[in-house]
Amino acid sequence: MKKQLLAAAFAAQLLTQLHAGGDIEPVQGLETETEAVAEESRFYIVGKGMAIMGDTIAEEEAILDGDNGYGFGIDIGYRLGHGFAVEYDFSYSSNTVTERKEGFEPEEFDADYYTSALDLVYTYEMTETIGIFGKVGYEFEWETIDGLGIDSERDDGFVFGAGFEVAMNEKYKFVTEYEHSTIDGPRGDAIFAGLMVNF
Repeated sequence: MKKQLLAAAFAAQLLTQLHAGGDIEPVQGLETETEAVAEESRFYIVGKGMAIMGDTIAEEEAILDGDNGYGFGIDIGYRLGHGFAVEYDFSYSSNTVTERKEGFEPEEFDADYYTSALDLVYTYEMTETIGIFGKVGYEFEWETIDGLGIDSERDDGFVFGAGFEVAMNEKYKFVTEYEHSTIDGPRGDAIFAGLMVNF
């Protein structure tokens, strides 16, 4: 009889603990997967400084040799989901262009470039704070070299880019990027570094 009472008491205690197990409070500091992953905002803007590499092209009887230069850019983006986003990009840069003609002394001229592009971007999140991205888009460029009589000459072509981003917190990310354009001109490829702000 004593054994039966002990067994009944033990069973009651075990059932009570099992039933109460569903109400046990989670350990402090642990979060569900949904709570741990904060969803990024849809809209973002990137302000960035840029360095252009310069390029050498043939222009009629002359060779135009573009030097390294500097400028700035801004990207306005909207995240579509699953790592994809669309961006509108604008940049301004300037450099020195040297004109070389056979039988003439080389001459240097100041050049200005304005670009505008629409891009599709894909970002792969390597960790919670580091992502790598690639982009492809179509770009328009307006080139001005006053000394050569070139005034807002427009050209267009494809642009390709790759880079990485590092999250400092939920709102800000540091971004670096390398871009190559199919536009043939003395501007050349560009390197960017800047700050992304999520809205």
